[in-house]
Amino acid sequence: MQQHFHFDAIVIGSGPGGEGAAMGLVKQGARVAVIERYNNVGGGCTHWGTIPSKALRHAVSRIIEFNQNPLYSDNSRAISSSFSDILRHADRVINQQTRMRQGFYDRNHCQMFSGDASFVDAKTLNVRYADGTSDRLTADNIVIATGSRPYRPENVDFTHERIYDSDTILQLSHEPQHVIIYGAGVIGCEYASIFRGLSVKVDLINTRDRLLAFLDQEMSDALSYHFWNNGVVIRHNEEFEQIEGTPDGVIVHLKSGKKVKADCLLYANGRTGNTSGLGLENIGLEADSRGLLKVNSMYQTALPHVYAVGDVIGYPSLASAAYDQGRIAAQAMIQGEAQVHLIDDIPTGIYTIPEISSVGKTEQELTAMKVPYEVGRAQFKHLARAQIVGMDVGSLKILFHRETKQILGIHCFGERAAEIIHIGQAIMEQKGEGNTLEYFVNTTFNYPTMAEAYRVAALNGLNRLF
Repeated sequence: MQQHFHFDAIVIGSGPGGEGAAMGLVKQGARVAVIERYNNVGGGCTHWGTIPSKALRHAVSRIIEFNQNPLYSDNSRAISSSFSDILRHADRVINQQTRMRQGFYDRNHCQMFSGDASFVDAKTLNVRYADGTSDRLTADNIVIATGSRPYRPENVDFTHERIYDSDTILQLSHEPQHVIIYGAGVIGCEYASIFRGLSVKVDLINTRDRLLAFLDQEMSDALSYHFWNNGVVIRHNEEFEQIEGTPDGVIVHLKSGKKVKADCLLYANGRTGNTSGLGLENIGLEADSRGLLKVNSMYQTALPHVYAVGDVIGYPSLASAAYDQGRIAAQAMIQGEAQVHLIDDIPTGIYTIPEISSVGKTEQELTAMKVPYEVGRAQFKHLARAQIVGMDVGSLKILFHRETKQILGIHCFGERAAEIIHIGQAIMEQKGEGNTLEYFVNTTFNYPTMAEAYRVAALNGLNRLF
């Protein structure tokens, strides 16, 4: 028999955006329900996206480190691992994350419903369970935090056992010797690093003219070089005409006339918002062609009591930003307006091997804006800490205003880049005279550390001024 429940707020989805909203609401005294399609909380971030891919990347990078470090390896033997081996490591991390996040909901008395949510009317949701039964939930406010999924073109047969997307690649059961990755965005580049680190041949097909064009060009060029140096074949400005599954692999027919054959294919070209099946037509909301919803600065949709956060609203499509969006939406919901807002300069972390991270403007953007900037650089190979741990590949670049010495952008390439970037971000976020390159010269860093790169880069930049 169908039951009816009423809450102050309902959150659809338990990924970073949904978690941020739910925790923000309950901490302000709201009675909250969370509807999650799957049996476990965490969303795509925990189960198919950020967490597993970074766990895989970490395992591979440690194998590479062992094999390249003469302290551990005498070059006559090398350790190796299969994709299924490192998947077991990822599974352990996923389980730990799931238990921890379930604990958040339990401790804060969020009522969980495991089923598919759809709108009946503007304040009523139907929850359909796996056994076919359903319940009705009503609330004064609703948050859509359903995330996104890999884009699947209709002319690609994803039912073929050798054709994967970035979700199903985690179900890879055979050991490929050669992989084609179609799409050279963040996901494609990260998996190119993972597979190549396992000594799998990789063809990376890029539909654009360079890798990760949103990055500072030096960072993009550095990644291209390291891919090339490690044997990844990159094919720029290519699009597929046909993807043909065969009994033992895949053949990609390109519009340029080329053909590429491999054991399997990972299609990683674009994502789609998870809005189909929500019954948006019943409340007068409409997603765009990519399944995304439009929101205002407080994450309200066209219906003021219906909010949307995370990947389902598109840019920046980062787990870190989604969590903050959820918290901001919760504050706006309870207080009428949000006292905090998403920061302008959101750091980007790309977990290739080596890592890339950036915050603020690129050289290309500053040049186009005609900003008089200067550059300070530090090479990791010159840092004592990097020499000690064998992390001598990489660099830190600081862009700053020639006259005010205000930091305008920071770009890091190398191991631990996503951690290192936050030191510079903290100074960039300071208001007025607090944001100055001279901070790194006038402060004292622990020695030896990777953080010392900021002092080296700052001195390098100041020495360029005249």
